[in-house]
Amino acid sequence: MAHVSPRIRLIESQGLNMLLEVESSQLVLVDYQQKLMPAMKDAQAVWQRAEVLARTAKLLNVPVWATEHNPSDLGETAPEIRQHCQRVLAKMAFSAVEEGLGEWLSPPVPAAPKGNARSLPRHLQKPVEPEAGPSVVIAGCEAHVCLLQTALDLLEDEFEVWVVTDACASRTDRDRDAAFDRLAGAGAELLTTEMVLFEWLRSAENPDFKQVQTWIKGLV
Repeated sequence: MAHVSPRIRLIESQGLNMLLEVESSQLVLVDYQQKLMPAMKDAQAVWQRAEVLARTAKLLNVPVWATEHNPSDLGETAPEIRQHCQRVLAKMAFSAVEEGLGEWLSPPVPAAPKGNARSLPRHLQKPVEPEAGPSVVIAGCEAHVCLLQTALDLLEDEFEVWVVTDACASRTDRDRDAAFDRLAGAGAELLTTEMVLFEWLRSAENPDFKQVQTWIKGLV
């Protein structure tokens, strides 16, 4: 049977918007560590985009989570990113989901229906629909290892996954691009840093637009 992504199923069943919604977004930054990043291709540009994503997310009240792989060997998350994060998950497994990331991202339990539901006959009671998982905007290193395995596990757990391609890195373009191909085939949405920021903002009339625009202009 052909794989149908969780996002496509949700769109078909609930008519979801194809654009990224800031209200339902959470940002996950995978392994932007001080001893790991220098080995990545285009490290400076990737690191800068991750910082702008984190800074903008915090400005727009989007929760920001980070992971650190084997920090005793690879160092901690860069301070310019870490300062914007709500929590940082230290891990040894390549997939952060295996070490509890999904529990941080899980949506709250739906509230009980208002009013006295028992006052209606059973056949008239509206069933409670399960809430969709939040939109997980994810970027990180290495794209074909920890980023890939974390994103695939999130897709398996029915999250919407949006991969920020220009904020991801591997040591080689070949590995990075292979990761993007596999993620797209599994149902992840691929986009760029500017796509994320402008979809979160939606309008030049957004009061935070000028501030974010300044950060965008500083990208290399």
